[in-house]
Order: sequence, then C-alpha cells, then structure tokens
Amino acid sequence: MTNQNTQQWAEAVEAQRERKDEYFGEDPHSPLPPDVREGFDGLDYYEIDPDYRFVVELDTYAEPEPVVVGTSTDGEQEYLAWGEFTVEISDEEVTITAYKSDPEEDRLWVPFRDETSGDETYGAGRYLDLEPDSHRTDDGRWILDFNEAYNPTCAYSDRYECPLPPMENWLDVPVEAGERSFEQ
Repeated sequence: MTNQNTQQWAEAVEAQRERKDEYFGEDPHSPLPPDVREGFDGLDYYEIDPDYRFVVELDTYAEPEPVVVGTSTDGEQEYLAWGEFTVEISDEEVTITAYKSDPEEDRLWVPFRDETSGDETYGAGRYLDLEPDSHRTDDGRWILDFNEAYNPTCAYSDRYECPLPPMENWLDVPVEAGERSFEQ
C-alpha cells in the first residue's frame, strides 16, 4: 500500500472502532449491561498495524466439511469449513480456516485463538467477519485484516452464547492486533 492508502485504511479502521464504541456506550441493544454502559469510555485496542493486514487467496476446499463448534454455554453450532488462508505472522507461516454458516452466503467467518488469548485478549478467542463488498478485491482475493479482530458478545455479558474457535484455528503466534480484553 502507498503511504496515502495506508493512511486512508488506518483512518477507516479508526472510524470503525469509534462507531463500535459509540454503539456499545449508547445503544440500548449494546451487549454491555446497562450498569456497565453508564461508565463505558471505549474498548481497548492494539495500535493499528499494517503488518496484520493481508490480501490473500482463499484456498477453497473442494468439498466443504461440516464442523460442529462448541459454544460458550456448552452448546453446539454447525458450520462449514469453507477454505483456508495462509499468511505470515511474526515470521511464521500460519494457516487459518474460514467458515460459513450457510453455503449460499458469500460472507466468511474466521474465529481464532492466539498466544495473546487469556492474557491481553479475550480468553475464548476473537473473530473476523469477511464481507465480499468490503473484504474482497477486484481480482477475487480476500482482505484478512486482524486489526478488525473483535471479541464475541459473550466477552461482555454471560447472557450471550458464542461459538468457540475450533482447535485448527488456535494459532501458535501472538496476534497483537484488533480488540483487547474487556475490563469492567
């Protein structure tokens, strides 16, 4: 990316974070309980870092396999393992699986845990949502931007049920990008 593109991208990520903070602090549908919302002054994020933004091919599986994923409330949800991305993080090649809840959807869900989980970030892991309109390039590659990694709603309140990242997406590297742990 050119310096101008990098600046525009960083400003867009920052604006996305500001909108989320506003929603969490002010919207009645916020996942934060009302008593927590009153004193809320924003989520904690890593600094925006272009080293955690990748434009990559999705290696789509010939026959997507159903995967049963455990949830934060000991339930189960089913997804299709749709394909995988391979990127380099901290000088290590990392493969991460992308899922779909419905084969007809174009969006991808990329849940993961990493070496920061439970210390600097939510212990159960974080998510990336990849939408074709904003995360797909004209040549068909995907934008996998860990600066957009976010905590599932169960990180803010136990009234939510959240799918947990499957073990194949437990990364052996720290992903120091995106949202950090939420402290009440």
